[in-house]
Amino acid sequence: MIEMNEKKVLLFGNEAIAQGAREAGVYFAAAYPGTPSTEILEVFATFPGIYAKWSPNEKVALEVGIGASLSGTRTLVCMKHVGVNVAMDPLMTFTYTGVNGGFVLVSADDPELHSSQNEQDNRILGKFAKIPTFDPSDSQDCLDFTKLGYDVSEKFNTPVLLRETTRIAHAKSLVKIGEWKEPVRGQFFKRDTSRFVMMPIFAKSRHTFVEARTLELQKFSNEWEGNQLELKDPEIGIITSGVAYQYIRELLPNASFLKVGLVWPFPDEKAKKLAAYCKRILVVEELEPFLEDEAKLIGIKCEGKKYFPREGELNLDKVALGLYEAGIKEIKPTIKRGTEVLPRPPVLCPGCPHRGVFMALSKLNADVFGDIGCYTLSALQPLESLHTCLCMGASIGNAVGVAITSTEPKHPPVAVLGDSTFLHSGVTGLMDMVYTQANMTLVILDNEITAMTGGQDHPSSGRDLMGNPAPKINLEKLVRSMGIEKVEIVDTYDFDEAFKQIKSAIEFPGPSVVIAHRPCALFPKKAKIKPYYVKEEPCTGCGLCLKIGCPALSASGKKTAKGLDIPVIDATVCTGCTLCVQVCKFDAIDPITIEEEVTV
Repeated sequence: MIEMNEKKVLLFGNEAIAQGAREAGVYFAAAYPGTPSTEILEVFATFPGIYAKWSPNEKVALEVGIGASLSGTRTLVCMKHVGVNVAMDPLMTFTYTGVNGGFVLVSADDPELHSSQNEQDNRILGKFAKIPTFDPSDSQDCLDFTKLGYDVSEKFNTPVLLRETTRIAHAKSLVKIGEWKEPVRGQFFKRDTSRFVMMPIFAKSRHTFVEARTLELQKFSNEWEGNQLELKDPEIGIITSGVAYQYIRELLPNASFLKVGLVWPFPDEKAKKLAAYCKRILVVEELEPFLEDEAKLIGIKCEGKKYFPREGELNLDKVALGLYEAGIKEIKPTIKRGTEVLPRPPVLCPGCPHRGVFMALSKLNADVFGDIGCYTLSALQPLESLHTCLCMGASIGNAVGVAITSTEPKHPPVAVLGDSTFLHSGVTGLMDMVYTQANMTLVILDNEITAMTGGQDHPSSGRDLMGNPAPKINLEKLVRSMGIEKVEIVDTYDFDEAFKQIKSAIEFPGPSVVIAHRPCALFPKKAKIKPYYVKEEPCTGCGLCLKIGCPALSASGKKTAKGLDIPVIDATVCTGCTLCVQVCKFDAIDPITIEEEVTV
């Protein structure tokens, strides 16, 4: 919890957004966890006097948030950038109805794809939805823009989009914090059919309202001091926003600037003033040429993506290189175009309960249609047993499509997704699987939490965000109620038995489901098990244990008599899952005893 006895504190951007919402009197917040947005709700949930919840998916979170706003409650809804895709259906109509209680939607974009499947720029979606879109440059902006967002939302009767990026969400800067307002909670929903029932006869007039509102927001954008116009050196003017402002400001402190905090509607009058004052205009921004296009639309001659990359995050080196290539020779870049840092590939955690499932699927030579979750890492070496990954819930539909159209299938189609992803958007895919009677298998990796984003609860966890007991969805009953006859409940740590059960499900003629159940290794619900070690004498160096891809296992540097590598287990990392023990054919792996702990 953020302490209130200091005037200035170091906060992550996500913490600052939560603090800004609380200072603005937000009572209700909803989200689906997704990096880099997750911490906003986790922090907000620690504040007294509010209500915060995880929803099954982003669309539901937005719809619940809309309901809260319609009751007159100040509301916060958060998600990562691809989550906004899921929520676009209600959002595109919510912009017509407008709000009752102030409403801010946070989109946490992920340039460089640190934890995402695409690199989309949701400033474009803000413009598409015709809602004011803020783009903070540091944690202070995160707090200030969040607070302002509620005033703008209620003044202009509109939802507001706060678009942050990973670098803003997960970097700390000093923030001046204020007092908390009494949370604004609505009393009841006031009926207004012509405003809230968006059938054509009413929606037409609301579209007219949106266009008139846009003109008012345009005026606000030009008057608002957060769109900062700094007229200094007339040789060069910079239009920028977000974290890019920090980089370019450090490199060219004497340049003239238009720091755009409200990127849509674009502050056209301020941009024209900058262009009239400066001989040359450069636009520095991450991802899409959003500001560059907006400037060009109003007749400003400028350059941007000609020098600054359209892909990945910007940093000081990349911006310096762009300035140098733009002819600003006093800037000396420290990197060359195309320079890359060697990546460190991610791996499944030691003791991950998903590992055995993918070993079995590889052994069965299945075509595995994957999904969004930790288990997506099984596509990489050494497992290499996941073959597609598009978006949340797509695995089932992909497998159904292959199953019902393949005339000469070479491998059995299997869809794999986690419990949280299944509840997010997999249930409708399962309906289609049953409805078409597709000859395929669905594997639900049930570890009881949303593991990839840090262990958040969901409707099958039995707890809510605020730590209260909650009803627990029974996945087996849900699956059987939808008409699945063949259901296998698998313990993923018992590899031989799990293999037999998965094989049985795949061989079943028609739709089948495997529920592979084990808690996440990072959030164990069992007593601590002693780690294991490799006995050098019986070990033959066959390498089978290394093929499971456990980070606790590596080559020791020692050799067998035949010159093969003898593995070693890092006892500080091993979780005692025993998967390596089960694949070893020579009884060469044992648990560490008390006496051995001193020497091994």
